[in-house]
Amino acid sequence: MAMDREQVLRAAAALLARKSTATMDEVARAAGIGRATLHRHFAGRDALVKALEAFGIEEFEAAVGRAALEDGPAGDALRRLIAEMEPAAELLAFLVTENQLFEGDQVDEGWARLDARVSALFRRGQEQGEFRIDLSPIWLTEALYGLIGTCAWAVMDGRVAKNEFQYMITELLLGGARRSVEK
Repeated sequence: MAMDREQVLRAAAALLARKSTATMDEVARAAGIGRATLHRHFAGRDALVKALEAFGIEEFEAAVGRAALEDGPAGDALRRLIAEMEPAAELLAFLVTENQLFEGDQVDEGWARLDARVSALFRRGQEQGEFRIDLSPIWLTEALYGLIGTCAWAVMDGRVAKNEFQYMITELLLGGARRSVEK
């Protein structure tokens, strides 16, 4: 029986997002394959993490493309982006906390491409008066990644309903935590 690489990577991401110290044996069990099969495809944890990174960048670039960030109001584009990123939220939750991916001079250029596209959306929203201008587009980008990852953990732990994922991220990012008082 052939190994479904995408299924294995998704299972690994889901496990590692919940338990970053999971062993390769635990990853194999979570993916429903034998340890030897996992090791034939990923020589060790570092190789698995790099494969998850490449898969994650591919998934996020596809989500950004499907969200058509240049179309319509920036707020609507942001809502589409969050909806498109939801299926890969567990993967993002793992990747954004995997420090080894962002240290040194071996950082994958795919992250910079993604940051540039998402930051351009926030910049466009600022220029068009939709988004606040006192926060930089790169900070808003990082906040988006953090909210997606954190919400993914909350959904995995059952503290947040899956059907609230998009609403909670969008509303907190766009509305902030401050209660508005009408006068």
